Amino acid sequence: MSTVQDPGDAAPQAGSQADRYRQAQDSEQFSDLRRRFRGWVFPMTVAFLAWYLLYVILSGYARDFMGQQLIGNINVALVFGLLQFVTTFLIAWLYERYMTKNVDPIADRMLHEVEGGGTR
Repeated sequence: MSTVQDPGDAAPQAGSQADRYRQAQDSEQFSDLRRRFRGWVFPMTVAFLAWYLLYVILSGYARDFMGQQLIGNINVALVFGLLQFVTTFLIAWLYERYMTKNVDPIADRMLHEVEGGGTR
């Protein structure tokens, strides 16, 4: 019994799998998947970068405002800096919720179709 495979045996299987992936990529489901992903990620990225750049710009050019004492030794800059962490975790949590609800079901369905070789 030989453990060496004939290269001709693997070619049709690999080709059909590549074709299934190509078909999946060209499908309307994949376009919808990409649209949903980009529709959430791009605006959220722009919003976070704008928020971060506001913090940096205010720290550099509005020193009086950022140095204003709020409670004891806690100033506006410290609060803004801590809010950067809060917004990072908030965005990560919202991302997980959005993807689980709106993107993962489509991706799972497509994966099943591509790996199973059929439609659901």
